[in-house]
Amino acid sequence: MKSPAKILILSIFLLVFTVSCKKTVKTEEQPVVDTYVADHYTKKEVDIEMRDGIKLHTTIYSPKDTSKEYPIIMQRTPYSSQPYGEGNFRTKIGPNEHLMREGNIIVYQDVRGRWLSEGHYENMRAYIPNKTSNDQVDESSDTYDTIEWLVNNVENNNGNVGVWGISYPGYYATYATVDAHPALKAASPQACIGDFFFDDFHHNGAYLLSYFRATSLFGTPRPNGDQPIDTAWYTLPSLPTEDQYQFFLDAGPLKNLDYFFEYETADTPTMRPEGVTDDYFWNELKEHPNYDEMWQSKGLIQHLKNVKSSVATMIVGGWFDAEDLYGPLETYKNIEKYNEGNYNTMVFGPWDHGGWARTVDRNVVGNYYFGDSISLFFQKDIETKFFNHFLKGDGSPDSGLPEAYVFDTGKKEWKTYDTWPPENASKQTMYLSEDQELTEAQNGATGIQFISDIKKPVPYSEDIKTVFTPRKYMTDDQRFAARRSDVLVFETDILEDDFTLAGDILAHLKVATTGTAADWIVKIIDVHPADTETNEEMQNHLKMSNYHLMVRSEVLRGRFRNSFSDPEPFTPNQKTNVNIKLQDVFHTFKKGHKLQVQVQSTWFPLIDLNPQTYVENIFKADESDFKTQTHTVFTDSNIEFTVLK
Repeated sequence: MKSPAKILILSIFLLVFTVSCKKTVKTEEQPVVDTYVADHYTKKEVDIEMRDGIKLHTTIYSPKDTSKEYPIIMQRTPYSSQPYGEGNFRTKIGPNEHLMREGNIIVYQDVRGRWLSEGHYENMRAYIPNKTSNDQVDESSDTYDTIEWLVNNVENNNGNVGVWGISYPGYYATYATVDAHPALKAASPQACIGDFFFDDFHHNGAYLLSYFRATSLFGTPRPNGDQPIDTAWYTLPSLPTEDQYQFFLDAGPLKNLDYFFEYETADTPTMRPEGVTDDYFWNELKEHPNYDEMWQSKGLIQHLKNVKSSVATMIVGGWFDAEDLYGPLETYKNIEKYNEGNYNTMVFGPWDHGGWARTVDRNVVGNYYFGDSISLFFQKDIETKFFNHFLKGDGSPDSGLPEAYVFDTGKKEWKTYDTWPPENASKQTMYLSEDQELTEAQNGATGIQFISDIKKPVPYSEDIKTVFTPRKYMTDDQRFAARRSDVLVFETDILEDDFTLAGDILAHLKVATTGTAADWIVKIIDVHPADTETNEEMQNHLKMSNYHLMVRSEVLRGRFRNSFSDPEPFTPNQKTNVNIKLQDVFHTFKKGHKLQVQVQSTWFPLIDLNPQTYVENIFKADESDFKTQTHTVFTDSNIEFTVLK
């Protein structure tokens, strides 16, 4: 029999043990559901009939306060206007929270052939000018017909419509300005695709292999005879590794990737011609390696010569947008060039793809910190101001916003200008000289050689991961590349004064190769001083001391050096001109920094591997076509900068 003392001690032990166990049990906190939209808006879903009889699924959020009239702000998207069902609400609507809380009629529409809209989807549907029948439809006519229905059928609208969108929806926002409806008063194409031969999937003719996994998003046919569907019908290719560099290197020629796009569903044929897959976008990429009539017809840039003056445009982009930098810059420049008198402005900040729409305090791209509240400032003091002025205000040219609202990514501050590039910008040339020097004067025309080994291409990032689409490499530290023998480095002395680039950059290379084909990559880099302080977002293995910030970079597939439509081989060992346009920058290389240029011939797997022997179609190249070659860059090559004095 146990003594009372032992029983008491045992009881105390059990009590303490029970209490301690209870303390370790965590109560799961239920996430707080944001019901602002459901509390303040009514939601209606309609199918709006287009001129050819096809109906497009449209979701309309209208303020519950019906005591006044509101503008309509619309986004057309291939990515779904979900959630579907009138009882299911988005937690955020509109371009930003301010426009949501102020009260606007917000509209989302599934574009033709996507999700719950009828019709057949065409990736970058070609614009049809001078339409002669209702059977001739494009995204311009679909936008026009949608706006016509909205202004005549949505209660409490004030007759003014705005459109916005980021990336592909940005492309549709640009499209809205072509043959625009009279009610369309404001359009803000943001990170807008302009041409798929220069945006996203290609850069100057080079295929961006890093976008491989996104292909099926645009090329998978809808099931059941292309019927509307409210759930995703496509799947993204799943790579069996996190090391995409090694995966694509081991995979070999592009044609070896066909099996990812052979879907073999009940709605697609199981017997297909040799080399043809079930993914029609992959087939387009494979069958159209040059800038032919198909790609040219899908481009929108060339159709911006007659943008209606009744539509105010504000083009938005990120200086470090890996996906769509060509599009917004060329959209702004072409509207500006051909439409004198139009209200057309640009806003470019220190963002990656769509970064301006995020509600974060610290603005970072990859490892690099640019400042606090930059995106929040844009949303409140630029974007909201633009839409309110043209949709709720008098809509006069005097909006209170500048022509160019641009962020200096070196000084880390906003600047405003009446023109872009600024009027006081001028051209300045620097030469790629011997001894790794970047000089203001040409020092001879000596050839500098390097071996481009197809078994060891230069990586675009030192990260080991598989991405859906690349982002952070745009600000990555380039020291890993500078230390390779197949990357040529040229840099200035330590700068004694600030040096500001404000506009485009043109690389005039003089090159030769022992082969008949080659790619050429040029990178502009800001080398930081040794005493630069490391920010908290930096990857653990890196420090800001001597950080090599990539400010701008671009590739040209050498076969397209004279024409994107008519490629041609190099003559082995013959000195040849290769000119590469790098997109605009606004960056100050501060006193104490150095400006560096890197030149290389592979950038893997950001772009696919060039065989380095000329073939008619790299998508159909054989293993035997790939050869290691020796390339030469001559010291009469130069870089033409746009410099702010």
